[in-house]
Amino acid sequence: MSHDLSHHRKSYEKQELLEQNCPENPIELFRDWFFNADESEMVDEANAMTISSIGLDGFPKSRVVLLKKYTWEGFIFYTNYNSEKGKAIQANNNVCLSFFWAGLEQQIIIKGIAEKVPENISDGYFESRPDGSKLGAWASNQSEVVSSRDELDTALINAEQQFEGKEIIRPNHWGGFIVKPVSIEFWQGRPNRMHDRIRYSLQKDFSWKIERLAP
Repeated sequence: MSHDLSHHRKSYEKQELLEQNCPENPIELFRDWFFNADESEMVDEANAMTISSIGLDGFPKSRVVLLKKYTWEGFIFYTNYNSEKGKAIQANNNVCLSFFWAGLEQQIIIKGIAEKVPENISDGYFESRPDGSKLGAWASNQSEVVSSRDELDTALINAEQQFEGKEIIRPNHWGGFIVKPVSIEFWQGRPNRMHDRIRYSLQKDFSWKIERLAP
């Protein structure tokens, strides 16, 4: 089977990104872009981001997760530490995050170092989750092979029975990672494929070097 996509074309013309409009700290620009995306009717889930890691098999793998918090220090998401993703990050914590907001013709690409957040931070977020999500964290051995959907449904029922009338505490194998950026690139689509690309690179004195990249 063959399907030729070479005729697909789109002209990017909505916005521009110029150096004089870039703050010294990229987190400020991320905040502005994220707020705009989150308020836009053209973006469904602004906090959906792709995280890429190097697996234990040596292959890169990308998947979509949800950003749950960002600070001056970095970007926080939560997962099962025993999952394929969790094991990969703990073996090689150099990761890449990317946001793509097609309706705004914008991308943000973040290279960084992932670290587990303190347990009290994971506890606090876990407590804020709906009970169903809390039980799911107990019921699912994330990334493990299962025999059928029935096996998953049974595991959830068992978790419901285990915690019936009790507080659903956070399992030790579940928690957050914070990705501390070393590089953040902002991409704004422009006409004729002459896109704006501004990259911030963290320096040894913790300042940020700002450079324009060719599209």
